[in-house]
Amino acid sequence: MATLTTRDGREWMPSYIESIDAEACIGCGRCFKVCGQSVLAPIEKPYDEDEDDDEYGEETASQIMSVADPGACIGCVACARVCAKRAPKHAV
Repeated sequence: MATLTTRDGREWMPSYIESIDAEACIGCGRCFKVCGQSVLAPIEKPYDEDEDDDEYGEETASQIMSVADPGACIGCVACARVCAKRAPKHAV
């Protein structure tokens, strides 16, 4: 992977998103909001019988983020910087 430079000449290496850890993601949407390249998109969280029931035994709907367009990623890592759960995973 090539090392690039910022406007003022500092070296910078992009780190492109590979996946979102579905177990860690809480679906808050912070990464979705900060990404200016439309790389991420919300999807319905895979159903887990033990976790997705509310106090009355009813299934609760929830969403998590997914990598919808990985080719659009510019490697800025903004999504990882705003994620409290460290769900976005990037190439090293």
